[in-house]
Amino acid sequence: MKKNASQTSDSLLKFLGSMNLAITLLVALSVAAIIGTVLQQNQAYTDYIIKFGPFWFEVFKQLGLYDVYSALWFLLILFFLVLSTSVCIYKNAPKMLRDMREYREGIQLKTLESYSTSHTWETLHQVEELQDAAQKILRYHGFSARLKEGDGYQLVAGMRGAGSRLGYVLTHLAIVLICIGGLIDGNAILKLKEMTGQISPETQNIPADEVSAISRLGMDNHSFRGSVSVPEGSRSEVLFINYRDGYLVQDLPFTIEVKDFRIEHYNTGQPKSFESDLIIHDPREEETLQQTISVNHPLIYDGYSIYQASFSDGGSKLGLKAWPLVGARYSPKAIKTSVGEDIKMNLFNQNWQLEVSDFRLFNINPAEEPGKKFKNVGPSFQFKMRDKTGAAKEYLNYMLPIKKEGQFYFLSGVRGSPAENFRYLYVPMDDAGGINRFMQFLMALHDDAKIKELALKQGNGAQKLPSESTEQFSEAMLRLVKLFREDGFDAMVKQVETTVPSEKRKDVVDIYVRMLQQILGEVYLGVLKAEGIDLSQGVDESKAQFFDAASTAIGAIGRYGSPVFFQLEDFEHRQASGLQIARAPGKNLVYPGCAMLILGVFLMFYAPQQRLWVWLQPVDRQEKKIKLVLAGNAVRNKIDFKKKFDEVQAQFESALNS
Repeated sequence: MKKNASQTSDSLLKFLGSMNLAITLLVALSVAAIIGTVLQQNQAYTDYIIKFGPFWFEVFKQLGLYDVYSALWFLLILFFLVLSTSVCIYKNAPKMLRDMREYREGIQLKTLESYSTSHTWETLHQVEELQDAAQKILRYHGFSARLKEGDGYQLVAGMRGAGSRLGYVLTHLAIVLICIGGLIDGNAILKLKEMTGQISPETQNIPADEVSAISRLGMDNHSFRGSVSVPEGSRSEVLFINYRDGYLVQDLPFTIEVKDFRIEHYNTGQPKSFESDLIIHDPREEETLQQTISVNHPLIYDGYSIYQASFSDGGSKLGLKAWPLVGARYSPKAIKTSVGEDIKMNLFNQNWQLEVSDFRLFNINPAEEPGKKFKNVGPSFQFKMRDKTGAAKEYLNYMLPIKKEGQFYFLSGVRGSPAENFRYLYVPMDDAGGINRFMQFLMALHDDAKIKELALKQGNGAQKLPSESTEQFSEAMLRLVKLFREDGFDAMVKQVETTVPSEKRKDVVDIYVRMLQQILGEVYLGVLKAEGIDLSQGVDESKAQFFDAASTAIGAIGRYGSPVFFQLEDFEHRQASGLQIARAPGKNLVYPGCAMLILGVFLMFYAPQQRLWVWLQPVDRQEKKIKLVLAGNAVRNKIDFKKKFDEVQAQFESALNS
């Protein structure tokens, strides 16, 4: 049994210390590093869903590709590489270290003569003279030399490059140190705690002080990398670590205050550089520490590296005007809110919630002007409107009008989920630079009594419709306007397709469109008259273009999804500094490991071990002839060694002929 156990142990050690296993693990590690470099790590899961789709998102998630360097399989590769390399060191390092000190003085003459780099002379020189010359020549070429007195012969053994064997040991030790550092900084302990049920990531978007203890990490967690967004003038004593499908809250032994955040922009409005003035409040220290950080210039404090990583909105205060998109007797309402605030609203007897998520002072869009690639179109804010069922649509509204095809519009983007692109509602700008005319036009179209009145005035054209009286015509026109308000021209087409025979649909659609345009035109003229505009000379081209753009926008409101249009009127900008904080004690092993790796590789490849032997043996005592054999051997760089051997041989030739 003991013999079998010993054989099993030897086989296991042989496998773990084999070159095949080491190469396989290194290749797997390289592939993992490529994945971790190509695929951006530790992003929000919604970003990956948008990029890869639900199916591949789930596949990549199960493989741990979103956090490769903390994935269990990656840590296992590191562990087995440490184990394999350690076994290799255990098996070979003693031999290598002995080889550094051995001159191989027990070598035989036959062995020397069998080397390809070997040469033999017979000479009448004295042995002592030859010994002295051999030692001098070897030392001249950088070989340390030892003399051995054998039975009937003398041997001068030389060696140089003994450090190459040390390079082998240093290289393997370096791999062990680097991998152990990777295991420490790769959250191996965190994985173990999760497997044993000591931690579980938080998945809800709640304040840090409400996160449960099982999702918090104490100050005894020595390795982590997380981020936190701190508004100007605010403090934070925690950071957030993206972990699996949620996050963990990491407590800090000090408090970080962002005193000021500054950002510089190019002429186009794109960010050029940004920096933060930080104050570190540490209860262990009497005085605070103040330092400015910027990109690539972090603050290293007590083993914590604090980087300037990004910036975001820090709770800007916004002044909004809520314009009703339904009804004829509603005035716009002023609303004060801030980014990150949720406001409950009752709109048209329904409960809604306004959730402002972001504000951007600059927006860089392609420019229409020749000679310019981009231009800043001004501030915008992003928000959600959530109805009583909890369903929400996301909106992106611009503060300033944007020019498109010669006309200015106020843009409002809408989408149902982050996976979709924004679809824009184009609200035309009026002569005063606002949207008052558009809103008056829209509200007038919701005045059913006014619509019926205008339809009655046009009753003479009722014979073109399937109507028997002027009253029926006015009711039909009101229904037509309602269809248009609900879903634009598409709603009219659908109505015709379901109620009119196919052979008459085209004619009926043409009649409906013509009648609707007449009603819209009359309503629009009424709005212009209410503004005090003189229409005696008719409507100019700009107002006609406004009518077309406004009609198109009103036809799209049914798909807009919000009962109000929020216009940004003023703001008080407040920025937040995005900080990334890392603690990586493993680097204390990785850095010296890298230095050892560089030194070891240099010794292995640029200081190879080379050996020379000079064998001296009498062959004819009467004639006092001495047989001199010069031989050499090198493990690497045999071509270079051959050149060196030829130089030594030439020097011996010169010495023997003198």
